[in-house]
Amino acid sequence: KQSPGLPETQAVVEGTARSPNEQPAGLSMTNPSPSSVVLEELGGQVPLDSPFYVERPPIEQHCYEAIVKPGALIRIKAPRQMGKSSLMLRILNHATQQGHRSVWLNLQAAGEQSLENLDSLLKWLCSRISRKLGLKDKVEEYWQGALGCNDKCTDYFELYILEELKVPFALGLDEVDQLFQYEAVASDFFGLLRSWHEESKFNPVWRNLRLILSHSKEVYIPLNINQSPFNVGLPVELPPLNDDQVADLIQRHGLSLSPREAVSIMDLTGGHPYLLRVALYYLVREEISFAQLMQNAPTAEWAYGEHLRRHLYSLQEHPDLLAAMKRVIAANEPIRIDATEAFKLSSMGLVRFSGNDVIPLCDLYRQYFKEMLGG
Repeated sequence: KQSPGLPETQAVVEGTARSPNEQPAGLSMTNPSPSSVVLEELGGQVPLDSPFYVERPPIEQHCYEAIVKPGALIRIKAPRQMGKSSLMLRILNHATQQGHRSVWLNLQAAGEQSLENLDSLLKWLCSRISRKLGLKDKVEEYWQGALGCNDKCTDYFELYILEELKVPFALGLDEVDQLFQYEAVASDFFGLLRSWHEESKFNPVWRNLRLILSHSKEVYIPLNINQSPFNVGLPVELPPLNDDQVADLIQRHGLSLSPREAVSIMDLTGGHPYLLRVALYYLVREEISFAQLMQNAPTAEWAYGEHLRRHLYSLQEHPDLLAAMKRVIAANEPIRIDATEAFKLSSMGLVRFSGNDVIPLCDLYRQYFKEMLGG
């Protein structure tokens, strides 16, 4: 992903998503023809003007209402490729339309050297924000003196950025779980974000800072309950698309699937937005028939290959999760596994809960891992 700034004049597209109840699955009297559909590159953020972004009510509306409140903090949690970045982009765009300034940063762009050192991370944060806002970089000036880097960063925000802007500032920090492997840095950094949020309750300057955090992994690093930003603000968990939303997306691709085909593609992908868009992309391009899709999808040679291998490698790096996933795949019904392993597999997007039990998220994962892991 690249990290371009969000220009204040960015076009608004919140209204492009139709109500998911407008059209039933399998019926498409008013669909565009597949030949007239302009497809987009797969992966990464869904552009603001994309016709393929499907809202998941009431999530977007709740986020739009929250971001304009003083001292707002929104935390988005979902597995990878479930739409976190695309939602964040729209929240920031909404803030911009309300006269706020906004910046989107992906912590992956900070690089390992910055992430493993708190001072370097905070310097990177301040420099990148200054550049994206068109402000002069004054990091070296504010980093003089004996204060700790947390205090220097706080001063940079309070005495420079927020003071210079004089309007609400929405900051989106994407993929903050990049920090989870550096426990000492993560503890101090997330404690700093929490302190800014608390400061907004009595300091008018900090009321103008609005934070959005996104992460895919469960927060298992030790954080003091009073110093964590993950137990305050508005929590948002992105679910898979439901049946109506899947039907809506199928129609936007100009495809006329039968009710049985619509059910089959829902079962295959589990409503996972990325998996679904990949399937529809190749169907629109007529590079694969529906029957071939259902046959080839769970194989390493097709378009899902890289996605599936990434999950397989992740499991192989964690023997406890690998063993738990084998049990889930071997069962033909929801199964009870260790709670910690269940939440970790869920945060990876491999399983979903059925009460306190779990089942594979979709048939794609069930078929692929049954073949690769046995059982």
